[in-house]
Amino acid sequence: WFILQYMSGFGNEHVSEDPRCPGALPEGQNNPQVCPYGLYAEQLSGSAFTCPRATNKRSWLYRILPSVCHKPFKPLEEGHLTHDWDEIEPDPNQLRWKPFEIPKAPQNKMDFVSGLHTLCGAGEPRGRNGIAVHIFVCNTSMIDRCLYNSDGDFLIVPQQGKLLITTEFGKMLVEPNEICVIQQGMRFSVEVFGETRGYILEVYGAHFELPDLGPIGANGLANPRDFLVPVAWYEDRQVPGGYTVISKYQGKLFAAQQDYSPYNVVAWHGNYTPYKYHLEKFMVINAVAFDHADPSIFTVLTAKTTRAGVALADFVIFPPRWGVANNTFRPPYYHRNCMSEFMGLIKGHYEAKEEGFQPGGGSLHSMMTPHGPDADCFEKASKAKLEPERVADGTMAFMFESSLSLAVTKWGLQTSNRLDKNYYKCWEPLKSHFNPKFK
Repeated sequence: WFILQYMSGFGNEHVSEDPRCPGALPEGQNNPQVCPYGLYAEQLSGSAFTCPRATNKRSWLYRILPSVCHKPFKPLEEGHLTHDWDEIEPDPNQLRWKPFEIPKAPQNKMDFVSGLHTLCGAGEPRGRNGIAVHIFVCNTSMIDRCLYNSDGDFLIVPQQGKLLITTEFGKMLVEPNEICVIQQGMRFSVEVFGETRGYILEVYGAHFELPDLGPIGANGLANPRDFLVPVAWYEDRQVPGGYTVISKYQGKLFAAQQDYSPYNVVAWHGNYTPYKYHLEKFMVINAVAFDHADPSIFTVLTAKTTRAGVALADFVIFPPRWGVANNTFRPPYYHRNCMSEFMGLIKGHYEAKEEGFQPGGGSLHSMMTPHGPDADCFEKASKAKLEPERVADGTMAFMFESSLSLAVTKWGLQTSNRLDKNYYKCWEPLKSHFNPKFK
């Protein structure tokens, strides 16, 4: 009977009831002595109780049984999920990975949790300051098990295959060229429909928010109304064989058993929710006279630090747009950055490196490591006739940028066997055009 529906608005106070139980939300208070339909009230806090109102995040869930009803947690093998940034020596080189391999079913069944592979990161969840970049590859759905992240928020970027994500707040269908955010503590399960792959940016210590627009004004970039939140949906389902609740806690996985589905929330209200966003909705700002604006103009979401203008992590995209700048080298400029830049490709070809950088792969340019267009791109762009042109049609590249210095895991450098050891060669053909008599 269920049809996927959503409410719109970023960070809004939302109210939702499953239509099978009208009036399930208490009137005028959060925690009545007896809730409608005999439900339990449970608050999910995404911030300290005493945070300023503008940053205070919480939702009230009205559920058939509270989430406390489970057996004790026990350690679960975490596979290639880690936050041990010292397991291998640092590598300051420009790094690029070929598309990450998806295991074949039925020989090697792998769901979203068992398919998590940590590629790089920094900081640590106990100190509530850090990030991690994960790759997920899977070929089967999560059956009678769910995951919640005690450490931080997941920003999920599907690259191949759509995800039907069931949460305590309702269901979301997230397809390539969409993203979703599952915030700290929210239980979710992922259903897939074949071989599936994507990227995850995890932040601990901050939540994602829309970037400030400054002189841009009130409108532009990712508009708040284009973010979608699921509507309430519940199942009153007993699981005598055991339902597994998995917690990612201090970088490790733990599993607890219970005999019922956790998706038993009949109604909820609040501003702490999962949400999704379609990248085609992004309103691009760009240079229309001369020069090349910094990639910060493409920021979709940011997780801030306490230092003004310095991000723990930014999620940046490079969408289809017009290039019209006069007397300008239009591709990305050569650059050494005090930030770390991980790039991924959802589809198409990235403008600055049309060969080698492939959908489902990635690259990492660590802080102060030089990078920029390959030799072929430089030569073409230096000689191109400057007229209005469409840039990046049919493509979508993105960047996870962080003020932290990211360490690459052993899986990323060795075990995955996807590292492109010839990446540096794309700059070797660059030659000197220096002419001391140039006027």
